[in-house]
Amino acid sequence: METYLRVTFHSEGAKPSEVADRLREFGFLPTQGNYDFVYDWRASPTRDQILDLADEMTRLLQGYKVLVEIETV
Repeated sequence: METYLRVTFHSEGAKPSEVADRLREFGFLPTQGNYDFVYDWRASPTRDQILDLADEMTRLLQGYKVLVEIETV
């Protein structure tokens, strides 16, 4: 399974390159198309694991003034 991430930036927030660096450090890979980043689980995550990932991502990007949308398929 994979978790896809779409990021919307705010003009008063962090630079897109800073956000991308943080997400790459966390394990997300940049992608092109409908989504900006992808996280490969290499297995089927539990609902709690997906929520933990979302919680950690929120903590990681706190103060960056970005809006994130995730989808796990």
